[in-house]
Amino acid sequence: QISLVYVNTLMIQQVLNEPSWRSRMKLEDFKALTPLIYAHVNPYGIFELDMNTRLPIDEVAA
Repeated sequence: QISLVYVNTLMIQQVLNEPSWRSRMKLEDFKALTPLIYAHVNPYGIFELDMNTRLPIDEVAA
């Protein structure tokens, strides 16, 4: 679960780094942001996993 929250946080940060999205956000939108979303997770069924590609998430400085 913590890995899911971490990946969600990285994806949200990546979207908010784009000026076009940041300018569309209002104060209420920022208040509603949470990395605890899970609607995009498929806990049952077919998982198409390609081990030759990475998620399109920028590397985080360690």
